This record gives sequence, C-alpha cells and structure tokens, in this order.
Amino acid sequence: MPTIGIVAGEASGDLLGSHLIRALKKRRPDLQFIGIAGPKMQAEGAKSLFPMEQLSVRGYVEVLRHLPGLLSLRKQLKQYFLKNPPDLFIGIDAPDFNFTLERSLKKNGIPTVHYVSPSIWAWRKGRIKKIKSAVSHMLALFPFESAIYQEANIPVTYVGHPLADMLPMEASMEEARDSLKLKCSSRVIAMLPGSRQSEVKQLANLYVNTAKLIAAQQPEITFLVPLITRETRTIFQQAIYDNKAEDLNLQILFGHAHMAMQAADAVIVASGTATLEAALIKRPMVITYRMPALSWQLLKRMNYLPYVGLPNILAGRFVVPELLQHDATPEKLADATLRLINDEVLMKEIREEFTRMHQLLRQNTDEKAADAILANL
Repeated sequence: MPTIGIVAGEASGDLLGSHLIRALKKRRPDLQFIGIAGPKMQAEGAKSLFPMEQLSVRGYVEVLRHLPGLLSLRKQLKQYFLKNPPDLFIGIDAPDFNFTLERSLKKNGIPTVHYVSPSIWAWRKGRIKKIKSAVSHMLALFPFESAIYQEANIPVTYVGHPLADMLPMEASMEEARDSLKLKCSSRVIAMLPGSRQSEVKQLANLYVNTAKLIAAQQPEITFLVPLITRETRTIFQQAIYDNKAEDLNLQILFGHAHMAMQAADAVIVASGTATLEAALIKRPMVITYRMPALSWQLLKRMNYLPYVGLPNILAGRFVVPELLQHDATPEKLADATLRLINDEVLMKEIREEFTRMHQLLRQNTDEKAADAILANL
C-alpha cells in the first residue's frame, strides 16, 4: 500500500492537509498518510506520530524558547521516515521545520513536495538555495510565486488558494446579521485579534481602546470579536474590564470568524491569513499587528516589501491601511477605521479589487494540488 509522509504545523495547515488528503483518496483510495497531523487530517485517515501542537510556535524569540523540543521532534521524525521510507513526503507550510526534514529525505531518494511557498518574496530571499536542495516540487498558492521558482529551476505548480474555492463569491451581509440577531440597518465592525493567546495578549487592550474611541464618535456601532478558545476569550474579557469598557456595544463570539466578517461593514484584523479571508468575503479592513520588540526588530531587518497584509501584497499596492507595532495606537486605528467606513466610494473600490482577487485565486486548488502530487508519486 503506497504511503505518503505528511507534516502540518498548525490549524491552517491541518485544514489544507485535510482537503488535500480527501482529493488524493478520491483518486487513490489505497494511499495511506502518516506523520504529524491535526484533528481535521486525522478525520480523513492520517495517522499522527506526534501532537501537532508541538509545532505551533510563532515569532523568533518564542521559537528559540521551544527550540530543543522542536529539534528533538524533527530528529525523531527523520529517523522514522528513513527507517520506514514513504513513497513521497508532503510538507505543509511550517517551512523552518519542514525544509530541513525534506532535505534529508530528498537526499535519501524520497520525493518531496512542499505545499505553500514561504514568503521569500517578502523576506529571506536567500533561502531559495535551501529550498532547491529540499524540494522536488513546490505547490504555490499565489500566482506571482511561480516565476521565482521557475527562475531557480525548481519545479512549481500554481494551485490557487483553497479559501477562494471555499468562500462564496458573494457573502450575504443580511444572512450573517440575521444569524447573529443583529439589525440589518446598524453599523458593524468585526475585530479579529488572532487565534493565539500571545497575539490576543498583544492586541486586546489596543482593540478595546480603539472600540472606545470609535464608539465615542459613532455610539450606534456594534463590535463583534470572534475568539476560538476559552483562554483567548478570558484575555479579551480582562482587557474590557481593565479598560473600563463594559458599556461598549461589543459581542464576543465563540468562533464564527467568517460570519463576523460577513456581518461587518469593515474589519480590524491582525496580519495573517485572516486578512485574506476578509478580502475574499469582500470586506474593507484595517490591518494591524504587534509582536514582542525583539521579534519585531529581527523581522524588520529582513523585510523587503513595504506591506505585510496579503491583500496589499497580492495587489502590489496599499489597497487597505496597515498600522503595525509603534503605529498601532488606538487613535490611529480608530481614525483609519472611521475614515474607511465613512467613505462609500473607497469602500466600493476596495470591494471591486477584492472581487478581482477572488477570481484570480479560485483555481479548484485541491484537485490541482492532487494532480501535481500524483504526478510525483
């Protein structure tokens, strides 16, 4: 029975992996998958040798703290795959972990496919040589990435972004508001401070104080804050209490991030995949992010692009504002959000740009990725 080694490092990779496994099994029901998998991949039949949470570490300083455990985990995986060679290995995102593992496997004759190109176009362009030594075939989510790999003679397939297939071209604001029992006529702002506790700790006070400033000017606005764990909800609720903001018209939702964005006139969102989700739902946004000071300094030194949000990167210009680190103040964030929601012409232009983006990224990703992988098997 053909075996595919597979490693996903966090929730977004688990989602990608689950769809990919389903598409592959549709063509080849005999395939089995083993490595590091989250709950969604395991539900599709993947066997996980270690908990996926051990890989879910972000930020340079944070990674350093967990480095001994990560190195030990990678060594154990490498030993397992060299002793029990899979017919092919798929690394899903988690490039710092997966590339080293892939290099060892490729050197030992195991074909390697990497799903999700790392952001070499934004920073760390020197890593293209490392990628070439590690990857037999790259699956790229964004169209502009293909040229980078072709230039370096690395086989590549542009597969589009799975979110563009999953999300409808037109997301009904009325349906989402009806589900959340919100008035169709009211103004709504969704605030997404991230999924990790560390992110919410960095952004909770900023978001609460921003909401206070916006509400002072437009008291009728409703704020929606989707959070996926009890711990992140507790952090945000504490920020509301600490900043004496209990009177805010603010609802904390247990998950339902897509629905919150769909119900919103505009979104305040932490940089990351959620910015692309907001764009595909066609909601104007203000992108913001804060991280520990040392991580920020290291990141700044490597940055090649003037923007970090995926919608701006895809457009090649500032379609929506970004307020990062020291610029991420309640005053600037409130001002940028109010300017956005009070300018109907700008809101319409942004929605039209996001519709073009959606059409470009909708490529039937799972099937394209499965085709490319089976061609390498």
